[in-house]
Amino acid sequence: METMMPAEISQRIAELRAEHRRLDERIAQLAANPDDDLEAKRLKRRKLQLKDCITRLESMLIPDEPA
Repeated sequence: METMMPAEISQRIAELRAEHRRLDERIAQLAANPDDDLEAKRLKRRKLQLKDCITRLESMLIPDEPA
């Protein structure tokens, strides 16, 4: 895996958060139509993947503490 600079990590986090918000909006729209349950489940799964990725990237921004 290539090493990312903190600015690149921050940019990627911002992109993932934007996608996460878009998924939230789409899931809310689908909630009004129970016929799209499968798509809603797929989007929720993607949303969880994004959250995990955001968390990993945020942890990369935390400097290591000396022992």
